[in-house]
Amino acid sequence: MIDAQPPIIVARLVEESPEAVCIIDALGTVRYLNPAMQALAGYPLGELVGRPLYGLLADPAACGAKDYILQMVNGVRQDPLLGKMRECALRHRDGAELPVELRVRELGASGGVGYLGAFVTDLRARHALEARNAALLEQIEQLAMSDPLTGLPNRRAFEAQAAHVAARARRSGAPVAVAIADIDHFKEVNDRYGHVVGDAVLAAVAKAVIGASRTTDVVARVGGEEFGLMLPDTDAERARFVAERIRQRVSALAISTPNGDRIQVTVSIGLAPLVQEGFEVALTRADAALYLAKRGGRNRVEQA
Repeated sequence: MIDAQPPIIVARLVEESPEAVCIIDALGTVRYLNPAMQALAGYPLGELVGRPLYGLLADPAACGAKDYILQMVNGVRQDPLLGKMRECALRHRDGAELPVELRVRELGASGGVGYLGAFVTDLRARHALEARNAALLEQIEQLAMSDPLTGLPNRRAFEAQAAHVAARARRSGAPVAVAIADIDHFKEVNDRYGHVVGDAVLAAVAKAVIGASRTTDVVARVGGEEFGLMLPDTDAERARFVAERIRQRVSALAISTPNGDRIQVTVSIGLAPLVQEGFEVALTRADAALYLAKRGGRNRVEQA
């Protein structure tokens, strides 16, 4: 049993503990701090002894620390959080606020005075790790939703964004157009010049499509050489205007190859209005319009 050990041994354990520890009395006043607690708070021993523990917290009300400590002092047992951990912010001597975890335990009484032990854990390293993990997760999610070659959203992201656009359109009643743009004779480019040049063509076309679109439009690479577009607040006439601008911008491209050739490509575009039947129906109709554009000679826009 620890109470059978020499007091000097127990005291040394607390003194040398890497965890910040302080002892408070029945009024919540600090009576002792170990070196780890002094280092964490930035105060020498003489400046903290005699002060209320919750006075060291940046906002004791926010985490209920004052009530938590006083309830422990008064022996209240009904609160299931008593004796458990509370996350708070410790005010360092230099004014900085440090995230910490606070635990209070009863230590018993001596000379008619009750004492409690407060254990304070520095959470900065844990929070930094959580922030790094959150940033990494966000990066992974971003990679999962984007096309690495063009930097555009991929089909999965396009469908998710389209769902939001469609939901807003249902609420507002505003028209929305759906478009599919497909690079004409792209297989011939790959067959003649290779996939490296084919990738350069895809990247150049993606840049041209983005440049000719509006900031409110959703543009994504939805297939090998296909680009999907959602045009919010856009009726049929305006949609055709935007599509024609995209078609012209792509046809004006001149892409250089390693052997000095200059490639010019075109796109065919199918348009369809977003109808009550939903996005997938509109996409199917846009695809049918794209087929008509291909059959009609390519480098053209067709509307469903």
